[in-house]
Amino acid sequence: MMDMGQPPDTYSEDKKYGNPRTFDPNFKGPVANRNCTDILCCIIFMLFIIGYILLGLIAWVHGDPRKVVFPTDSEGHFCGQKGTPTENKSILFYFNLFSCTSPSVMVNLQCPTTQICVSKCPEKFLTYVGTQFPYRKDKGSWTYFSQFCKSSFAKPEKTLSQMIMDDDCPTVIFPSRPLLQRCFPDFSFVNGTLTVGNKTVFEDGKGSTRNATELRAAAKSINKILDAKAIGVKVFEDYATTWYWILIGLTIAMLLSWIFLILLRFTAGFLFWVFILGVIGIIGYGIWYCYWEYKNLQGHHTSYLTIYDIGIQSDMNIYLQLRQTWLTFTIILSVLEVVIILMLIFLRNRIRLSIALLKEGSKAIGYIPSTLIYPVLTFILLSICISYWAVTAVYLATSGVPVYKIIAPGGPCKHENKTCDPEGFNTTEMSKACPGAQCIFSFYGGKTLYHQYINTFQMFNLFVFLWLINFVIALGQCTLAGAFASYYWALKKPDDIPPYPLFSAFGRAIRYHTGSLAFGSLILALIQMIRIILEYMDRRFKESQNNISKFLQCCLKCCFWCLEKVVKFLNRNAYVMIAIHGKGFCRSARDAFNLLIRNILKVAIMDKVTEFVLILGKILVAGCIGILAFLLFTQRIPMILEGPTSLNYYWVPLLTVVIGSYLVAHGFFSVYAMCIDTLFICFCEDLERNDGSTEKPYFIAPTLHGILNKKQLVPQKQKE
Repeated sequence: MMDMGQPPDTYSEDKKYGNPRTFDPNFKGPVANRNCTDILCCIIFMLFIIGYILLGLIAWVHGDPRKVVFPTDSEGHFCGQKGTPTENKSILFYFNLFSCTSPSVMVNLQCPTTQICVSKCPEKFLTYVGTQFPYRKDKGSWTYFSQFCKSSFAKPEKTLSQMIMDDDCPTVIFPSRPLLQRCFPDFSFVNGTLTVGNKTVFEDGKGSTRNATELRAAAKSINKILDAKAIGVKVFEDYATTWYWILIGLTIAMLLSWIFLILLRFTAGFLFWVFILGVIGIIGYGIWYCYWEYKNLQGHHTSYLTIYDIGIQSDMNIYLQLRQTWLTFTIILSVLEVVIILMLIFLRNRIRLSIALLKEGSKAIGYIPSTLIYPVLTFILLSICISYWAVTAVYLATSGVPVYKIIAPGGPCKHENKTCDPEGFNTTEMSKACPGAQCIFSFYGGKTLYHQYINTFQMFNLFVFLWLINFVIALGQCTLAGAFASYYWALKKPDDIPPYPLFSAFGRAIRYHTGSLAFGSLILALIQMIRIILEYMDRRFKESQNNISKFLQCCLKCCFWCLEKVVKFLNRNAYVMIAIHGKGFCRSARDAFNLLIRNILKVAIMDKVTEFVLILGKILVAGCIGILAFLLFTQRIPMILEGPTSLNYYWVPLLTVVIGSYLVAHGFFSVYAMCIDTLFICFCEDLERNDGSTEKPYFIAPTLHGILNKKQLVPQKQKE
């Protein structure tokens, strides 16, 4: 993308000899005089946002989320909607549940039977024929049965065959209970036998006898759904009882994360070397144990055998009886031990440098504590993007008018799945050609230009959502990088740190570099969109793929996964360069890449050391909170603190606290990781720009002076 009005170049390159860049000695930190970068991409980004807003408005005009909230009967009416004849009838009732093959079909409103809205589900067994005979003496049975018919009838005058042909009433009703606003059979077990309303067999109203097992086969997995509902109620009760304890736990996790980051300046080296010595000790123990097993098998009847002699065996214990196996393990572990020790010896200075930068990062956050609050803003912006995407997707999915299709439960029909009009369908030629066929509501759609491109709009909605999500993350990274760069390039810390560094960095990122951040996030959004399409195609055509296509699909998914990781790494460092120099995205990405390549060994060590410390910190915070929550929710410390005593599943609030604490720690440590990346890039630039002399002093802290293999540095007065 083009960079219009770039600030003066802060470095030049010796093209003749291909030497590394020689930086401007007057450079003193983030460039103050900036111009807008990547303006073309900024314009495109704004146009996409305007289009996204217009799409949301159009979807909100045409969509109707009531189609998701309320079940719909066979005529397309919402059950329970206020201001309609079905206002007091919020439950959907199925005439012939035996026509439904699975609960998923019923939930999707595509069961091939008539569906009506009712105020309550049936509570007893009754058949249409059974209400005709006692009608003259007892009208109560028919009065109860008639509420499950399509329209009210004074008395059951029609014959059974005519009633079935007109599809006015069900042939039988049986005890049911509402689930997901739909009437499902009230299954239960009596002495290990499946029953419906305490009956194992019942009449189907057509002269046949059915049993509860057949009904359950028609509505399979209902009991699982009912169990899930019961579990959901209990989980909700546990959350209602422990919500304030969960908030207290998350608050403690936030405080622990902050304390851990501040103490890293004193504990980073200790944690790392303890871990390394532990790894060396564990591998050493493994070497001793494998050699001990090798010596013990000497003289055993299988000691002369080799892995080649016994071949491939399914029982792995056979291989453990061979001396060759333990000798192989001993050699592998010994080589690994030697490699680790040699790496520690030869890379000790770089490891010390990485640990020193970790400590410096802790100091930087201590001087700019407002950076720890920034993840809250990122969370709010991400929540807005996710909510807008979800609402727009729902309104797009519910755009349209009711579409009715012909369903023939009695057998094959040439008109099946064709659209139809429920009014007067019984008098059409299609109804006569397919006896027993029904015109039933299927889905919401339409034939207008807007409805024809619903799927395209959904794809656009998803793509812009990915773009915005990546832009918000990029904005946060660039803002934090600008704040921490201001800290590094302050000669006298903290006196020379500019006021409100975080706010100033945020303003620079929004005012000058929206286009550059949009450019980087656009590249990442395109890759993620391709990955989603590949995943969709894999699931869509999974059964029809051969081995070659599956292999190619797997290779493509793997390649784009790796590409996404690489682009995220490059983008992250490009945003740091943008925050420092104010260049465009392409220029910043190139400069960051070249700088990191010239310091590739430092980059690898720094990345792994930082990753280890942060993972350890997350586990430490989540583990501490998890232990406290376990003791509290299981009533192990009633003498110290009495927790909730009536939990159904103590692991529900426990897992919530542990996962929530991990996410809170991740939010804090993401700031710390960005701080380390920024300081590292500034540090590499500092070494290339300056030489430690009086004219060109280093900006690094005095704690790093003794680690560098450079000429003696000029002391600087800095506050620790």
